[in-house]
Amino acid sequence: TNGLCNASVLLPRLNGRDFAGRSEDGWVIDFGHLPLASAQLFDCPFDYVLTKVKPVRDENRDRQRRERWWLFGRSNQDLRAAQANLTRSIVTVRHSKHRMFRWLEGRVSADTALVVIARADDTTLGLLHNRFHELWSLRLGTSIGVGNDPRYTPTTCFETFPFPIGLTPADTAHQLTEPVAARASATPSAAASGRGPVAALIPAHLTGEVRAHAIAIALAAQRLVALRDAWLNPPEWTDTVPEVTPLGMATSPYPDRIVAKPGFEKDLAQRTLTKLYNQRPAWLAQAHAALDSAVAAAYGWADYTAAMPDDEILRRLLALNQAQSAEP
Repeated sequence: TNGLCNASVLLPRLNGRDFAGRSEDGWVIDFGHLPLASAQLFDCPFDYVLTKVKPVRDENRDRQRRERWWLFGRSNQDLRAAQANLTRSIVTVRHSKHRMFRWLEGRVSADTALVVIARADDTTLGLLHNRFHELWSLRLGTSIGVGNDPRYTPTTCFETFPFPIGLTPADTAHQLTEPVAARASATPSAAASGRGPVAALIPAHLTGEVRAHAIAIALAAQRLVALRDAWLNPPEWTDTVPEVTPLGMATSPYPDRIVAKPGFEKDLAQRTLTKLYNQRPAWLAQAHAALDSAVAAAYGWADYTAAMPDDEILRRLLALNQAQSAEP
């Protein structure tokens, strides 16, 4: 209607359960920062919000939520701006027994149960999804719930984390990335399906020894993700189906769907990140160990082994944190 495509305001939703389990295929209507008159031009989405959302918002004590009832309660304007030119971002669930990071691909709406980091390079994913950052976040974060699940708080876990010299967020903030040659596909089945790694991305401006470390971390992180994806969505159990292409668009703006082949629905339902990390098979432990070694090398810890005590790692990270904090 009105020459506007509803896909502009419809997004797949990712919540905490989708992150750790299988997607429930939820969608949201997101008018961004559109004024009421502009939102009304999207007939069907607006009618849904008018009838389903407005009555609830009319009872909200927050004046802004009452008066701007067609918009999300929290606009996340800074995050939207940071993600504007990215094809993917890094995401982790706030409350979880395991500290796991994954990619948020394409145009997807992450709810408040998730923490989104507006970075598209494999190096940053590797710098977060390792033993050292996990230990730091467990020590600096909080806990919540009956099971005291660790809570990832960006201000205490991310902003205070001492990244390796030359690879801090300030050093790698420029979003231009470049591909580097990837290792062989994670598994023969992944290679056959075309889901194996193609090229890892690293910040384009890094040079010298820092660049070498960034590449090593990126390749280790990409291998971990490829192995994990091959386990979560085995090619012999699944088909990749392009999402519907909205009228007026040449291609779909949404990520492809991974659907179970007939007869594998129950098997696929058991393949979740939570179950994988509860089991922690040998291949997953090895992939994480390789990533840990690459990150340890970036720290300059030539003596690092998997047997290094957690307290020693935390002692070194704290010393680096204090040194970086003291810099002008």
